[in-house]
Amino acid sequence: MSRTTTAAPATRPYQSYVYAYPHKTAYRPLAERPGLRELWAGERKDALSLYLHIPFCEVRCGFCNLFTRIGAPDELTTRYLDALDRQATAVREALGDDGPVRFAAAAFGGGTPTFLTAGELERLCDIAEKRMGADLRSVPLSVETSPSTATADRLAVLAERGTTRISIGVQSFVEAEARAAVRPQRRADVEAALDRIREARIPVLNIDLIYGIDGQTEESWRTSLDAALGWRPEELYLYPLYVRPLTGLGRSGTDTGAAADAAWDEQRLRLYRAGRDHLLAHGYEQVSMRMFRRADAPRTDGPDDYACQTDGMIGLGCGARSYTTRLHYSFDYAVEMREVRAIIDGYAATEDFSRAQVGRYVDGDEARRRHLLQSVLQAEGLRLAEYRERFGTSPAEDFPGELARFEARGWLDAPAGALGLLRLSPEGLAHSDALGPELFSPGVRAAMAAYELK
Repeated sequence: MSRTTTAAPATRPYQSYVYAYPHKTAYRPLAERPGLRELWAGERKDALSLYLHIPFCEVRCGFCNLFTRIGAPDELTTRYLDALDRQATAVREALGDDGPVRFAAAAFGGGTPTFLTAGELERLCDIAEKRMGADLRSVPLSVETSPSTATADRLAVLAERGTTRISIGVQSFVEAEARAAVRPQRRADVEAALDRIREARIPVLNIDLIYGIDGQTEESWRTSLDAALGWRPEELYLYPLYVRPLTGLGRSGTDTGAAADAAWDEQRLRLYRAGRDHLLAHGYEQVSMRMFRRADAPRTDGPDDYACQTDGMIGLGCGARSYTTRLHYSFDYAVEMREVRAIIDGYAATEDFSRAQVGRYVDGDEARRRHLLQSVLQAEGLRLAEYRERFGTSPAEDFPGELARFEARGWLDAPAGALGLLRLSPEGLAHSDALGPELFSPGVRAAMAAYELK
């Protein structure tokens, strides 16, 4: 049965970063507020992913639309961790003991998890281990940090508790570019933080960089790339800059006319290709449009039996998502600071975490779209046999119109079909942020369009 949707031709390469599907702006309050015990009954729970969300930062960058707030007055971090402990207790009880409960991967994100003190990070790890039962020293544990919060005492805690990957948002080693992105920082402070991370001997270092900043050139972009390469990071993420509503840059009144948009798109595509080629020439492999891994880097992906396509996700914290096979759920979402503060305060005061509050049901068609999106946006592509084994059909049967458009644009790697793969061409990977949104269902698009920004 065809599940083709109609969509306007992708005229702009940078439309939306598809890091999860359905997007959170398609979530809605769940009228029935289903119990977690009911939701997780019958689900496979032997290869779960655990995500703990810390919604605090010292500053908010001009491009950021993450669910986070600046600072944490009046012992808010203590109250937040108390709520996280209550939520973890409720979720673990809901998972039950009718079968094995095992975590195959863990991550602390935000916000900035290392906004917490060293002692609070110890408590965060205790919540993951003692409440949820995750063995952080035996599974991959990824933690996000920032130059100002990557202190020696915090890093020592993370290293001792089993962190295998630390990701630091640098964005640019050029101070004028950092200021233009409303991220004031000194290069010397960034490099001091990187030095501390390397001294902590956490196996995988990831550095985030951004291209498309006002005034950025290929020469200045190369300066940041080479500065990052000097640390021989195991991973590098290259992010295109987006200016989103309700963010600092979004309120700055920047020209967004058609001519300015076209010039910005051209700048970002040029810088993306320059960055990609530079990293490939320096011994990195492309994993996705954004992610590059050093060819000789240790792999910390986790057990071979874990698959993000099918295995569940437990999200703890007011900005975290949880995934079952039928429902994706979370808490309310906002970007504007007053709304974010209200949601965090409400979370910290919550006593009963036994029910899902906000989410979206994922039916068979949406599950197909999610599987296709999560696979094809990776450089290695989608394994056609696995898709057929799961759904009984092929992507060509389910999405003929979309795939025909992608092929016509040169976005598909035609020879990969003979290898049993649906894979993007280099040009397709470059246009991931246009290709992904074209696979959104009409229902998800309508929900996202109707979402009221706050």
